[in-house]
Amino acid sequence: MTTAARSAPASRPKLHARRLLNRVVLYATVTVVSFITFFPLYWMMISTFQPSSYILRFPPPLLPQELYFDQFGELFGEHPIARWLRNSFLIASMTMLLCMALSVLGAYALSSLRWRGRNLFGLFLLVTQMLPEVLILIPLYIIYRRLNMLNSIPSLALIDAAFILPICIWILKGVFDNVPPEVLDASVVDGCTELGALWRIVLPLSAPGLAAVAVVAFFFAWNEYLYAGIMLSSGDFMPASVGLSTLKAIAQTPVEQYMAAGLVFSVLPVAFYLAMQRYIVSGLTAGAVKG
Repeated sequence: MTTAARSAPASRPKLHARRLLNRVVLYATVTVVSFITFFPLYWMMISTFQPSSYILRFPPPLLPQELYFDQFGELFGEHPIARWLRNSFLIASMTMLLCMALSVLGAYALSSLRWRGRNLFGLFLLVTQMLPEVLILIPLYIIYRRLNMLNSIPSLALIDAAFILPICIWILKGVFDNVPPEVLDASVVDGCTELGALWRIVLPLSAPGLAAVAVVAFFFAWNEYLYAGIMLSSGDFMPASVGLSTLKAIAQTPVEQYMAAGLVFSVLPVAFYLAMQRYIVSGLTAGAVKG
């Protein structure tokens, strides 16, 4: 028996021990990261359904000591939460529709059409994401004030769409790049125009990408705070992202109302994400590997 043959059985326990150690480290890392990620959500949940006297106690109880459900009635009774949520939904929906319509055309022009300066224009779209939003806040506010476009939900949706549109275009461009060019050529031979091929061929094959764009645009507009607080100074148009910041109290700290407001504010985006979850990953990664 050779030396290599005798050493092979001896190396197998070391190999198994190394694999076991790697697996233990991996599971331990996943457990720690999951705990760090989900503990704030757990704390928000238990803080919502128990009185603030337990929340402010030190050390605070990690398990709910008393269930309390009146905070939702107090929240909606004392503050126009429903109107804030409606405004946020309108802003996010308008932004989502604008981004889906415009990103389809932009992504198709970058992916399938051949024109001079196409690559430079695509690079310019990415460069715009390096521009801080606050840098153009004052000029944009002056323009909107002169055009009498302040305190308008569609006007804010236009701003939100302008900021997130480059990302949406690049997401869809990666999806459109995976559509076989032979299919597009065959549609043109059959008499389709460029827009006809886009509508009848490309879009049906790109449903996951459209879903990803919808989620990205909706979440961005739903959480946007800076321009919403400046452009919508009227309480009638205030979105929830700005309205929730007005719940601060001086004499008392109704922590359970804050947590309940955060929970209500999170329900609709989470529900929307869960409904679109099956399309999001495939849509975001569609352009990662060329087919």
